[in-house]
Order: sequence, then C-alpha cells, then structure tokens
Amino acid sequence: MSKEQQRQLVLASTSPFRRELLAKLAISFDTADPSVDETALEDENPEELVTRLAHAKAKAVSADFEDALIIGSDQVAVIDGEILGKPGNHERAMQQLKAAAGRLVTFYTGLCLLDTATGRSEALCEPFSVHFRQLSESQINHYLVKEEPYNCAGSFKSEGLGIALFRKLEGDDPNTLIGLPLIRLVELLEKSGIEVL
Repeated sequence: MSKEQQRQLVLASTSPFRRELLAKLAISFDTADPSVDETALEDENPEELVTRLAHAKAKAVSADFEDALIIGSDQVAVIDGEILGKPGNHERAMQQLKAAAGRLVTFYTGLCLLDTATGRSEALCEPFSVHFRQLSESQINHYLVKEEPYNCAGSFKSEGLGIALFRKLEGDDPNTLIGLPLIRLVELLEKSGIEVL
C-alpha cells in the first residue's frame, strides 16, 4: 500500500510505453506533452543528447505546474556510434534490424526529475545493452508484420515478441530498455520526498 503522496507528479511524455511503466509504481501522476525539438546538437554524443532532452522535456511543461515534480525522459539506440531513430515505416525497420542482427546495440535513456517549486533538477543517463541474435530476413519480416514497432527506437518492443530477437541483455533495469529507468526514478523520487513503497 503506497503512502499518501504529497506532491503532484507529472510525466512530460505522450509515450504510452512510458505511461505504462510509470503506472507500475502505483503512484498517481498526470501527463503533459512537452513538444520539444529532438534534433541532436553538433558534436553532441548520445549520452549528452538524451540527458539534455530529458531535462528540456521536463522544463517545457514546468510553467504549467506550480508545485510539482516533472519527469522527463528520452532515449536513443546506438550501433557503431550511429544513432538509430524511430524507423517510422516497415522498410526502415527492416534496415535497422538487419544492421542489428548478430550485433550489440546500446540504448541510452535520459532521465530528469525537475522540482517546479524550487527549480532544482537532477538528470542522468542510464545505458542498457542488447546483443541481437543472428536473424534471417524472413524472421525480421515476420517479426515486423506481427508487432509493427515503427514508433520504437531500434524497431522492436522488448516487452512483447521483440524479446525473441535477442541473445543477451545487459543493464541494471530492464525497464530502461522500454524507455523509463524505474529503479533510478524511484531513487530520485525518494530524494525529493516521494516514497514509492
């Protein structure tokens, strides 16, 4: 049974995946659309990008909430130093998964908790590595037709059939792979006076 929650909690995201993840913590929260330009800056590495965007998303909605804790998050997938965006369609998803087959893909997820009452924020980047198994073109096509993960970085949903694409996962929190590192978020919330348990 959760303790009484004193502060308003706001998820600065329209992602249904992040909303479902945050709901696992059984604490009440609102959502807000941050509408932030996600273009990388020149010479910005993936960790810097997602940390900056997580903070920018939280900041973008902060003016609408006087006394709240705002959660911002952003994620990119990286293979050989190249950022893989959301594929958007079947053809690009095929290209991404063919490139990932038999390889290591690292996901970087930025997380920020912004206190609108004090202006204080804390942001971090949580990495998570995915070792893809060797995959045939027909296996990739079958997966994409079945799950249509065209709005997901890396072209898969690990919480669904996408788990069958992998040989091994490495990281502290499997929720990070879906888009919100809950273990680190619980730590940040508790530092800000919200106890999850």
